[in-house]
Amino acid sequence: MSMQQADWIPDWFPISRSPRPQSTADASEIIQGIPLDLFEAQEDTRLGDSINIAQTPTPNKNSSSSRGPDSDTIIRHPEKVVVEKANLDRTVRRRLHGIHLFMITINGTLGSGLYWRCGQILELGGPLAVLLSFLLVGLLAFGVMQCITEMLCIWPIPGALPVYVSEFVDEELGIAVGLAYWYTYSVSFSALVVTTAAETEFWTTDKVLQGIVMFVVLPVIMVIINATNIEVYGFLEVMFGALKITFFVVIMVAMIVVNTGAGSEKPIGTKYWTNSTPVDLKAADNWIEAFFISLSIAAFAYVGVEIVAACALEVRWPKTEDRRASTDLSHSSRSETLIGRTIKFSSIYIPLLATAAYTVGGLLASFNIPWDDKQLPRLSWTQESHEATGTNNTQSAFVAIAKGINTPLANCINAFLIFTALTCASTNLYVASRSLFALTSRLDGGPSQPWYLRVFAYFGKTNSRKVPMRAMVLSAVSFCWIPFLHLVDSTGIGKFVEVLTEMGSVGVIIVWACECWAFIRFYHCIHRHQKVLKAQKISQVRRWDEDEPNDYPYRSSLQPVTAYASLIGCLFILVVSNGTSQWIGWKAEPFLSSYMAVICFIGLWIVLKLGRRREA
Repeated sequence: MSMQQADWIPDWFPISRSPRPQSTADASEIIQGIPLDLFEAQEDTRLGDSINIAQTPTPNKNSSSSRGPDSDTIIRHPEKVVVEKANLDRTVRRRLHGIHLFMITINGTLGSGLYWRCGQILELGGPLAVLLSFLLVGLLAFGVMQCITEMLCIWPIPGALPVYVSEFVDEELGIAVGLAYWYTYSVSFSALVVTTAAETEFWTTDKVLQGIVMFVVLPVIMVIINATNIEVYGFLEVMFGALKITFFVVIMVAMIVVNTGAGSEKPIGTKYWTNSTPVDLKAADNWIEAFFISLSIAAFAYVGVEIVAACALEVRWPKTEDRRASTDLSHSSRSETLIGRTIKFSSIYIPLLATAAYTVGGLLASFNIPWDDKQLPRLSWTQESHEATGTNNTQSAFVAIAKGINTPLANCINAFLIFTALTCASTNLYVASRSLFALTSRLDGGPSQPWYLRVFAYFGKTNSRKVPMRAMVLSAVSFCWIPFLHLVDSTGIGKFVEVLTEMGSVGVIIVWACECWAFIRFYHCIHRHQKVLKAQKISQVRRWDEDEPNDYPYRSSLQPVTAYASLIGCLFILVVSNGTSQWIGWKAEPFLSSYMAVICFIGLWIVLKLGRRREA
């Protein structure tokens, strides 16, 4: 038997400096405390077998150590054994720095959510609904990311989100989470193309332009961008992210200038806050109902804050000179060195930055346009063909505000929004491809496997540039037909497209809820066995070890209260907020948008449970 390191494993990796293991037990001792995804076991042609590597002692639902109730004897439960094969065509390059990770997450989060959803919330429940919905959902996103960050700092593995659920809750549930996550970003890629086309209607409604340029040329360009080396892709994401942040600042400054009265006789001030709690009676009977619906709408804007976990498989490990000479992971500085400079910063602070940006942006917009302005976008199910607006086109609140001042400013802001939507679409394609790759890269595509596993395994390979091209192309074409439905002048088709896209945002809330559940299980597991973990000096899981306070990479705030509150918040949005639209009467479109994703997710989980039990 022999051990081979993948080409992306850093030079400080301890097994390269350790004696060749003589047995599985020896290999287990060498790798103790190190994430399993750092290893690949090479098939030994002489023995016709692969080395079995005992999994890292990160606590999970299947293995643990504990002390007997009446003695100090340590009871060791059976460890889980994982067989890994060295397939170089199923690995990616770890080349992303912290700035790349930060900008990729920014590009995936800061899309059309603020610029379009802000106007919808303002029209639905007025200025106070805008302020509270963005602020509260932002706090929810921060709480969810606190849970994910703590697990991610310990175990930054490919496909982190579904793996956490599989290990700490249920294996089949984890698979369902992975598929739901892939669906969200794959369908969002096509939905953002449609949003871009809608923005161009500010200038022209030419269907030929939309069909050729918006729905063919631009998606192909985004596929080409995603097909480049990860180093090139990361550089482009940094440029796009910098431009996007600059455009956001310009738009916010423009909103302040408009409010202070530049270019007009007198400042606007806060006169549109005189009635801060109006209600669109076609959508809700009172302001509380309108506010609940607003929470559901605002959640769409925060889709993407968890992208940092999807990027973990391509994040570069620190350079040699930035680390201590010791290779002992239990060293007090080891965890901070490996994780803190790359993943942790983006994972902690992007939810806070997004909350600040959305809350301030929504507040500034509410100062400059009345809630009943006919140009604001409305919920599609509240009326047919915008008969009450007197126009066939509604716009982003920010474009409508600029249009009231002068046309050049409106043109500039609309161009900014198009750029924002397109770069967000490109990032969504990246996330979808990596999510699908992480799900399929560890599958065995051998002839002895069922046909459907061989099909999925086909998409778990990378090309010569270590780009998961197959997964990326499948993610791009799976819903490429959605934009072309936008060309059909049909109310039914439009509602169908909206249901599909809304299901994507609901899918992310489902994933958030499952991650909170996984963290709760993880937290209680290491809490129950904290004395054993301390006695055995198990690295990176001693959360309460006062002797080695720096050994645990990150302790999220107010746990487990934060995890429970975040789980309740996610369930509130899924069950209550999404269902509030039915309180004034049955409407098929909002019901399907809100609950079809939940129904499909639960159905998929049940099918996986029954299917895998039958195979067993």
